[in-house]
Amino acid sequence: MTTRRNFLASLVAVTASPRLGWAAVGSPAYIAAAQLPDGVHVLVGLDLAGAETFRVPLPARGHAGAAHPAQAEAVVFARRPGYFALVIDAGTGRVLHELMPPKGHQFNGHGVYIDGGATLVTVEQMAEGSAGRIGLWDVASGYTRIDGFATHGIGPHDVRLMPDGRTLVVANGGIETDPTDRTKLNLDTMCPNLAYLGAGGDLLEKVELDQELAQNSIRHLAVASDGRVGFAMQWEGEPGMGWPLLGLHRRGERPVLAEAPLADELAMKGYAGSVAFSADESEIAITSPRGGRLNRFAPDGRFVAAEAREDVCGIAPHPDGFIASDGLGGLIALGCEGARPLARHECAWDNHIVPL
Repeated sequence: MTTRRNFLASLVAVTASPRLGWAAVGSPAYIAAAQLPDGVHVLVGLDLAGAETFRVPLPARGHAGAAHPAQAEAVVFARRPGYFALVIDAGTGRVLHELMPPKGHQFNGHGVYIDGGATLVTVEQMAEGSAGRIGLWDVASGYTRIDGFATHGIGPHDVRLMPDGRTLVVANGGIETDPTDRTKLNLDTMCPNLAYLGAGGDLLEKVELDQELAQNSIRHLAVASDGRVGFAMQWEGEPGMGWPLLGLHRRGERPVLAEAPLADELAMKGYAGSVAFSADESEIAITSPRGGRLNRFAPDGRFVAAEAREDVCGIAPHPDGFIASDGLGGLIALGCEGARPLARHECAWDNHIVPL
């Protein structure tokens, strides 16, 4: 049987050759992790029509990733709690680097390149207690760990770079988990927050929800060009409550909770898996694979429409508005006239579509 160690040994690249750009691998618009019918995990490049531009193997299930802005390489993070992240050459499928979190840390599934691709930012937590950490890695030196600082919350999951190119926004989920599995330990004392951090880790602003929403874990982020932040939540309290699962925030202001009609809110089953602004930023949408539902809102939080789609989760901007993926291999485009099919692949798409 092929072990993960053997897989990595066969794929690690030892080369000093110049890195290729994304045009060399078909100029993909997105990357997404998936599982094939035979159980093999892969990273796939997709164009705007939903066609595959490249496919490379992964040694285990990928959750989300980060695409380098210039070089045809991507970081794929293990499913939370994760102990490895792979830097993959999208042209050859070779593993260029395997990143390991510092002792006592765990990767939490997301990251982002900053400084024009010179630095990789990773979201982490301390294994004991789940205190949030940001990791900084220098790309040019082979992804050397260079720094780290607190996220000012526990159980962080997502991070994005703000339009000023300097500020990070972090989704601190507020959940303490068991170090060895995903068991949640503090559901009665949760305190999620949205934290804005400076380049050196200084806390610029922290946004917390009202106490009645303390069990609404802030999980995923989308950032508009004007600095608006959309945050998707997952309700950890009593089921069937119908609390809003999308929040909108602009720095210096109070957050706005985007409410759908009760039936559409209940259909989400308390779980928003991904969030994205549309390409023209006239809408923002959240998905629920548990509810088979996609809810769309205006940027001020007004409900626009709902779409039913079995096991839908991944979502990203698309010229039509949005592109969404599901666990049955489907890709759809969503615009003002509703959904239209783009493509169907023989795979099960994982939770996220990452735009390049």
